[in-house]
Amino acid sequence: MTIEQTLINDEQRVHIFKALADPTRLQILRTLRDSRTELNCGEVGERCEASKSNASYHFRTLREAGLILVRKEAQTKYIQIRQETFDQYLPGFLDTL
Repeated sequence: MTIEQTLINDEQRVHIFKALADPTRLQILRTLRDSRTELNCGEVGERCEASKSNASYHFRTLREAGLILVRKEAQTKYIQIRQETFDQYLPGFLDTL
């Protein structure tokens, strides 16, 4: 691994850990993990007792860190855990939630 690759990986790790440093975002991940399928954003926000704008902010943070995938169908957005990121950077983490 080159120095550049190491720096990129380190930057990604920092981005991931910042995204995980919030109880609401952990609750969102827990909700998605327990569902084992994609959920629409409104349903996740409701289950986590987050307002629409607050949930949207947290979804964006998780997406930018590569922790969730977002799929849009018509007017509805669906989210799910991006398992590859957890496998690469945090193996076993989801089991601890």
